[in-house]
Amino acid sequence: MDITPYREFAKTKLGFEFNDINLLVTALTHRSYVNEHQKSVKEHNERLEYLGDAVLELVTSDFLYRNYDYPEGVMTALRAALVRTESIGDAGKELGYEPLVRLSKGEQKGTERAHESILADCFEAVIGAIYLDQGYEAARDFIAKHILVKIDTILEEESWRDPKSYMQELAQKSDGATPVYQTLKEEGPDHDKLFTVGVYVSGKLKGTGVGHSKQEAQTEAAREGIKKYRQAK
Repeated sequence: MDITPYREFAKTKLGFEFNDINLLVTALTHRSYVNEHQKSVKEHNERLEYLGDAVLELVTSDFLYRNYDYPEGVMTALRAALVRTESIGDAGKELGYEPLVRLSKGEQKGTERAHESILADCFEAVIGAIYLDQGYEAARDFIAKHILVKIDTILEEESWRDPKSYMQELAQKSDGATPVYQTLKEEGPDHDKLFTVGVYVSGKLKGTGVGHSKQEAQTEAAREGIKKYRQAK
């Protein structure tokens, strides 16, 4: 395979050259690709993802501990907001490595949600690759540049808070009413069902959310409702 695009990505987007470029290639190789190319490709990114996840948690925890005097519960919630799939998936999109991710033909046709999860997993794997190839400080700087910079927005929007609890607080404060969640649609096979849920306050639709469980869809609906309440301020 031609590894030139991976070297270019490392140089232009990461700011350094890998000593072992194969680490980066592996970080961007999904299990499905290995299954489809068993004779030529032997390693996928799950071990690097495991390592990168641990480094990400350590760097984020250390950052929050050193910079914010919050109780443990709040810091745990802040860390979760920083490293949730959507956050690191977005960071992956910003880096632009999606064209370099090696997927099976089937996964290439997967849902947007599945792709977001894959991009997030790759981001953690890239952290693992950087850590092994360049050391802890390089991995820490990479995380600071692409993840920790989001802390001000998270604090300002209070997106670290439990969405349903926060939605209830805003609804009661603004409208004197409690949010009601209603399932609007169910689609897909039983093993991969997709739910669409709306959150209503005093009979008015405040937000909709989609998820693979009703709870997940309710959470997304609450997030959308929170945005509308904050925009209305």
